[in-house]
Amino acid sequence: MTNDEWFARARAVIPGGVDSPVRSFASVGGVPYTVARGEGAYVEDVEGTRYLDYVQSYGASLVGHAHPEVVAALARAAAGGSTFGAPTPGEVLLAEAMTEAVAGLEQVRLVSSGTEAAMSAVRLARGATGRDRVVKFDGCYHGHSDALLVAGGSGVAQLGLPGSAGVTAGAVGDTLVAPYNEVPTLDESVACVLVEPVACNMNLVAPAPGFLEGLRAECDRVGALLVFDEVITGFRLARGGAEEHFGVTPDLWCFGKVIGGGLPVGAFGGRRDTLSALAPEGPVYQAGTLSGNPLATAAGLQVLSMVETRDLAGLAARVATLARAIEAAVADAGLFCRVPTVGALAGIYLAAEEFATPTNADQVRPLATNGLYPRFFHGMLERGVALAPGAYEILFTSLAHTDADLARTAEAAGDVARSLRP
Repeated sequence: MTNDEWFARARAVIPGGVDSPVRSFASVGGVPYTVARGEGAYVEDVEGTRYLDYVQSYGASLVGHAHPEVVAALARAAAGGSTFGAPTPGEVLLAEAMTEAVAGLEQVRLVSSGTEAAMSAVRLARGATGRDRVVKFDGCYHGHSDALLVAGGSGVAQLGLPGSAGVTAGAVGDTLVAPYNEVPTLDESVACVLVEPVACNMNLVAPAPGFLEGLRAECDRVGALLVFDEVITGFRLARGGAEEHFGVTPDLWCFGKVIGGGLPVGAFGGRRDTLSALAPEGPVYQAGTLSGNPLATAAGLQVLSMVETRDLAGLAARVATLARAIEAAVADAGLFCRVPTVGALAGIYLAAEEFATPTNADQVRPLATNGLYPRFFHGMLERGVALAPGAYEILFTSLAHTDADLARTAEAAGDVARSLRP
C-alpha cells in the first residue's frame, strides 16, 4: 500500500489521520509518509523510500532507531512481562541512574509522558507551596494539560492556535504568561515558574545570558519553585542536562524522551523534602497504572548506560559543524538562514532578507509564517532528508548520524535553497 492509501485509511478511523497533530502535514501541505521501520539515522516508509531522519521521534531516539543493544534490552524485559501494577527493579534502577547523573535531583517519580510529568510537577509545586499561580513563557510547550495549554509552541503554534477549544477560562485563570528571555517580577501568589531551559518548541531559542540565573533569583526572592521542563534537553545537553550545561539548579525537573529509549515515558523530580508532599507520604495525589513500565525502564536504562557527557559533547560539536555548513550552503544559494545551536540541539530559520536570530516568540512567528519552510521541507524530503513537518520544531541529530550524513544534509539544503530563490 502507498502512503496515500495508508493516510486515507487512517483518516477514516483516526481524527485528522494522526495521533498527534505535530505529525500532520497541515502546515506544510501534502500527505505524510507512513513509517514502516527505522534503523539508526534512517527511517523507511511503506513505499520503501528511505529518509535520513532529523525527527528521531522528536528527540526520543538519542542513539538512533532500533539500536541493537536497546532492542536486546527490550526483548529481555518483554519476555518477563510488560506490566504488573506493582513495584519492579527496573523503575528503581532508572531512578537511581537519573538521580546519580543530575546534581540536586534526589528523587523522581516515573510517569508515562512529558505532558503527565509537567502537569504533575505543577500540582506538586502548588501543593508544596500552598499557592495557586503558575508562570510560563510565550512559545514554550509543556504538554497538553489544560492549565499549560496557553501561548504554547510546537503543534499549537504550528496550527495557528492561541490555545485550545475546550480549555475553560477557569482552567488557565491562574496561569500567567511572560515573554521568553525576560525575567518577570513575581509575588507571593506564584507557586512556580515553569520554563524550557532552551526553548525547543518555537523552533530553537537559546536562553539569554542571565535569564535562567535571573529566574532562579526571582523565585528565591518570593519563595516560588523553579521548574525546568527538560523533556527535550534532559540527558541531551549533557549527562546532567541543563543544570550541568548552564550551572543553574531548579527546584523541580520534568523529563521524557531520552529516558524511555523510544518508549512512552516521563518523570518529574526534585529534592527529597519537596517530593515528600506526594502521596502516599503527603497530600498531593498523583498516580498511573503504567508508570514505571518495565519495557520503558529497560530501554531508558540501556540508553543512559551507553551515553556519557563526552559523547554528548562530541555530538554537540558535530551539530555545530552541521549548522555552519547549512548556513553557508543556503547563503551561497542566495537565501538567508540561521541555524542556532545549544549543545546538540539545533533550529533552522529561513528568510528572503537578512534577520537577527530570534530571542522570543514574537520574533519567531514572522519567520515561521513567511512561507519558506513548507517549500524547504518538501524540497529536503524529495532529496531523502526528513525534517519535522512544522516551522516551530527543531532538528534532532542522533549519535547514529555519521559525518557523511551531515555533509549530505548541508548539500541538500543548498540545493533546495537554490530552487527557492525568487
